[in-house]
Amino acid sequence: MLWIAGAYLLGSIPTGLLLGKLYGIDVRQQGSGNIGATNLYRTVGRRVGGITLLGDCLKGLLPVLLAWKLGMGEPMQAWIGLAAFCGHVFSIFLLFKGGKGVATALGVYLALAPLAVLGALLVFIILVAIWRYISLGSVVAAAVMPVVIWFRPHSPELLIATALISIIVIAKHHANIKRLLEGSESKFKA
Repeated sequence: MLWIAGAYLLGSIPTGLLLGKLYGIDVRQQGSGNIGATNLYRTVGRRVGGITLLGDCLKGLLPVLLAWKLGMGEPMQAWIGLAAFCGHVFSIFLLFKGGKGVATALGVYLALAPLAVLGALLVFIILVAIWRYISLGSVVAAAVMPVVIWFRPHSPELLIATALISIIVIAKHHANIKRLLEGSESKFKA
């Protein structure tokens, strides 16, 4: 339980909010209001967006890698990854609000299933390249991940954690999905 609590607390650190504050802004009051990399990219700039992406990704990657290094099996690694992801999405430091979890989920999966990431990443890249919607790529990649995991050797815990992460990512994108359906979602500009 201490490992899970520690992973949750690490995930709860609001990378984007802290970086925004370094630039004198509260990203929750700018752009989409999200604390994630896409909003930082749009409101503060490419460099800060990239650092946010990296920081959020590391919050998922590091606790799982540490669990692996300490000899914990895939089931425990999956729960630790889920806890770090939930920390980002439901941060104790932000009164259980947070980001949408895509970058933190990526970090979790880079540690748990790096080859599976390639399938979901390919889907993300193709969708964003064609339609220019980060949200569309994120939602579809999240939906694809449990399917990709299913077709590789996995523990039941990994499949459950992956399904929960996928459901939460999609649910956190509900406003984006609505805008996509209405045709009012912002397109990504490189």
